[in-house]
Amino acid sequence: MSIRVLLADDQAMVRAGFRMILESDPEIEVVGEAANGEQATASTRRLRPDVVLMDILMPDGDGLEATRRITEDGELHSRVVILTTFERDEYMFEALRAGASGFLLKNAPPEELLHAVHVVTAGEALLAPSVTRRIIEQFARRPARPELGERLDALTAREREVLTMLAHGKSNAELAAELFVSEGTIKTHVSSLLAKLGLRDCVQAVVLAYESGLVTPGA
Repeated sequence: MSIRVLLADDQAMVRAGFRMILESDPEIEVVGEAANGEQATASTRRLRPDVVLMDILMPDGDGLEATRRITEDGELHSRVVILTTFERDEYMFEALRAGASGFLLKNAPPEELLHAVHVVTAGEALLAPSVTRRIIEQFARRPARPELGERLDALTAREREVLTMLAHGKSNAELAAELFVSEGTIKTHVSSLLAKLGLRDCVQAVVLAYESGLVTPGA
């Protein structure tokens, strides 16, 4: 089964460039394009792609609102990757809260684009260290919301440990190595904690970890 991708960017040349890179991978199929947020939302509902590559600043409905509509639609299971130039850092935090599964720099090497599609399709977070630092800086400016901590009471001690490590940017492979278990075991822990918390992916879990105060920026 191929990975179905929708491209959402208001610049036709950008979409053409991404399409050329993506279609060089035999496991990826570009099923559609959108030039604005409204088109992105409508096309996602019609085409049901696995991944939406979403620009933020677009006319007629920006990428943030489109991301929110897509991720809040219970009938859709598309994961959204935000395309960014980091010109507006505040958008990154809001995109995560809107349900984005990660970020990709527009000037990233072609292999990073392909890697991003495979990573989010597998259900993992796409947060490069440079992106994570900026996001943590955003959290540092916001007060913790202890009331969210009650949601964490459903987790086992090991699940809380896994969540804490995820929030510090650890990959599944790194978690497995540090906890002396298999990656399969880590994936089981992650799936369990996501189900208990009612979250769709690791990025949302990281947001909750910081907002609840389980993890403190700089700690």
